[in-house]
Amino acid sequence: MEVVLHEGDAKDWVYKGEGAANLILSYTGSSPSMLGKVLRVKKILKDKGQPAPNCIVFSSHEEHLWGKIPGLLESVKNDCLPQAYATIVMSQHLGANHVDGGVRVRVSKNFFELAGKNVLDNRPAWRVNASAIDAGADSALLISDHTLFSGNPRGSSCIAVEIKAKCGFLPSSEYISKENSIKKQVTRYKMHQHLKFHLGEISKTSEYDPLDLFSGSKERIHMAIKSFFSTPQNNFRIFVDGSLVFGGMGGGADSVHPNETEKCLEDLSKVTGLQLSDFIELLSEAIFKSGVLGKLLATQKLDDHDIEGAIHLYYNIISQPCLVCKSITDTELLRKYSTLHSLPLDKSEKIVRDFLISATAKDCSLMISFRPRQSGTTDSEYDSVFLDSVNQSYDYKAYFIDLDVKPLDKMVLLPSRENV
Repeated sequence: MEVVLHEGDAKDWVYKGEGAANLILSYTGSSPSMLGKVLRVKKILKDKGQPAPNCIVFSSHEEHLWGKIPGLLESVKNDCLPQAYATIVMSQHLGANHVDGGVRVRVSKNFFELAGKNVLDNRPAWRVNASAIDAGADSALLISDHTLFSGNPRGSSCIAVEIKAKCGFLPSSEYISKENSIKKQVTRYKMHQHLKFHLGEISKTSEYDPLDLFSGSKERIHMAIKSFFSTPQNNFRIFVDGSLVFGGMGGGADSVHPNETEKCLEDLSKVTGLQLSDFIELLSEAIFKSGVLGKLLATQKLDDHDIEGAIHLYYNIISQPCLVCKSITDTELLRKYSTLHSLPLDKSEKIVRDFLISATAKDCSLMISFRPRQSGTTDSEYDSVFLDSVNQSYDYKAYFIDLDVKPLDKMVLLPSRENV
């Protein structure tokens, strides 16, 4: 960790966005080593009764669970678990060329406190009420800003799209109980949409269906992308030259007014010359050609037991009586679950590790960035797609972000045992 950010540097970092566990700051200063970078800053929850969304340190059970993977336990001691988990574990499944682990940088005292005050007015109120920057931390993760291209040619704009795709398949696990069999027919995302609507958290359910995006069909991918424009919620954001132009700033957007969508499309058209149909075609083609969603889906499908099966292996790992089995009266299910409880520890750990890796894949985001390829360029380091409608080739890059390890003990807290 050679780079150190001091109190005086806080003024150069501005609010970019945030999720449940981290806040993203974007660099606006003039240091060459920081240009095109973002700082991923750990947050702390104000309600201490709420479980941590991501794992920062390992419990004794987690040390045993992940200890066989070289480098992970050492990363906890060095306070760089998120970086190590992304580069050591997730990159094996998603592809090292689509994972940016970043570098850990040291931060002097008062940097986070001052940065937190500077961005306070930019944060959504509900985020401010729920969490704050961890001012006691002494480091943060420095990552390339994937809403930009490094060394972008003068005069060409970069468009970036962030997609939180969610779970792209219907489970078929034999351990799913009859009363929860709807999970085999309706996506978890759709069910959560109806729950949020019922609780009054959203005014309209999303038209987005993850099965369309992951289908491998260009027509259905088109449908999925179109649906984002009416109900982006926290699943879809568009950036132009690093600035957010569409979608929620803090991931809490409900629906957007038609005028906002129209203005976004006008701005996109002015900057890029692309109409909506062109933009959807460009994004669809890149998703299709890159194969990144195929890798993501395969990683999600590491969960072949569903939480209703994996929870029993959790109890095997912590060596405690299974609280789930105590409440079950279905003899057929109990027989299946007893088979799980008879598995050796190493087999139980393998299934739970796969479940937690899958959970990260179900909750991460995909960032795809585009810029027009200069005519005559043949040696670009980036892949490209050709858009017939505008007779233009575009460089593109695709990266997965938010690849944190999920806490083991969160498995037992899952509502209705259906989601991490």
